[in-house]
Amino acid sequence: MIEEGKALFLQIAEQIEDSILDGSLEEESKAPSTNELAAFYRINPATAAKGVAMLTDKGVLYKRRGIGMFVQSGARELLLGERRSAFADRYIDPLLAEARTLGLGADDLAALLRERAAVAASASTTEGNPA
Repeated sequence: MIEEGKALFLQIAEQIEDSILDGSLEEESKAPSTNELAAFYRINPATAAKGVAMLTDKGVLYKRRGIGMFVQSGARELLLGERRSAFADRYIDPLLAEARTLGLGADDLAALLRERAAVAASASTTEGNPA
């Protein structure tokens, strides 16, 4: 689970975010403690605490004194908004720039996307079924 070349505290924060986004860690539920994270990932508790602090600063987690860390209400929507924005920056903006270079408009891109989505859906339904 741990990736080489990426700060451990960032990976911890991303794992918690992924758990919130996939629903395995629900809003207002108790988040893993820094000690639990440190033991699970076999890292220094200070490193785990840095990842948790990052999420606290971002408004994803909050602390209940004497009880632990909890997922903030609205955290999932906050994270979805961040991920959508990052997706647009990483994929959509370059796609639009290349489309302009090729003389493709929004309708052309939408048609290509629908076509590729249909091919991908068809391939995924036939992968597990022998012909």
